[in-house]
Amino acid sequence: MDNKPPSNQNNDSPGVIARLVDTLLGIGLGEFLLRAGTTMLSILLLAAVIWLLRLFYTQTAEAGNAVNAAGAVPTFAVSEIGDPIPVNEETLGGIPRLAQVHTTIPSRPRQEVTQYTVVEGDTLFGIAEKFGLKPETVLWGNYYVLQDNPHGLQPGQELIILPVNGTYHEWKQGEGLNGISTYYGVTPEEIINYPANNLDIATLGDFANPNIEPGTWLIVPNGRREYITWSAPLGVTRENPASARVLGPGACDAVSGGAVGYGTFIWPANNHHLSGFDYVPSANHWGIDIAGNDGEGVYATDAGVVVYAGWNNYGYGNMIMVDHGNNFQSLYAHLSGINVGCGQSVGQGDVIGAIGNTGRSSGSHLHFEIRAISSWVNPWDVLP
Repeated sequence: MDNKPPSNQNNDSPGVIARLVDTLLGIGLGEFLLRAGTTMLSILLLAAVIWLLRLFYTQTAEAGNAVNAAGAVPTFAVSEIGDPIPVNEETLGGIPRLAQVHTTIPSRPRQEVTQYTVVEGDTLFGIAEKFGLKPETVLWGNYYVLQDNPHGLQPGQELIILPVNGTYHEWKQGEGLNGISTYYGVTPEEIINYPANNLDIATLGDFANPNIEPGTWLIVPNGRREYITWSAPLGVTRENPASARVLGPGACDAVSGGAVGYGTFIWPANNHHLSGFDYVPSANHWGIDIAGNDGEGVYATDAGVVVYAGWNNYGYGNMIMVDHGNNFQSLYAHLSGINVGCGQSVGQGDVIGAIGNTGRSSGSHLHFEIRAISSWVNPWDVLP
């Protein structure tokens, strides 16, 4: 009887593997197998690490999206107009379009004539500035009301306010476009083409006798004209003071002799600053308005002879003129009192009157002018 134990495959497996390894080592393949196994194990470990990292980041992103979807507050930037705009992929990738909550309508230039009612405290210069016009445009648009007098404003007056700088002309029978445009220093086309005039060149006909209804008022853009003077004429001398008779009852008779000035001038009032208008010839204002209160003294700016002393009918109220005998005259207006009479000689610095608010005046002040025989003089050029 055979006493060997039965064959067991499982028990023989380790021996078979050991014999196989011994065989491979015997033929020189052991080192190769060791390197190959090490390389394979490294590849497997690297792949496992990559898989684990991808799994981690995927789960983190999903968690963040879930938080935002649950009501997280978005990040905002501030636009140039102060409105918040969300910062997201679209805004980061380019310039966002900002919603405007209002519409800006550009201002259009006024084309039509308008009216303005003068109120207490208004001045020619203030009204002009209010409407963006030159002071002379206000005068030229309202000759029948102001008569070219910048002191002619009175509360309650209705003034024509032109839409542009220029003049206003009432068309009269027999006038021609060429003559009118030349008078105002413009071309006929500037008058015709201004929209508010409603003129059609196709129906005007002959420029010398155009089809314009008499009484039509026309805006003359950039037009100018000479002023129709309202103040004392130039050249009122002791030899010819009667030239001022047109101005009112203060005109004097001729005088011979009398005091002659030094050719230098002093301030005619205690204050040496303005309270109203400056010397602005373009607005027909040929003097300066010196600050002062009712009753304060008015002094002769230089020695001379009185050639006008009394009321002025054209807005100056009580007025004095002194001829200095050296081609210069001086004028003092809106006085509350007059201390001198016609033909009287005065010395430089003598009190000749008192500051007031008579005539067309916007408050107590002294209107002061210096005149030459044929022109006005800017007082700032000669006063100390």
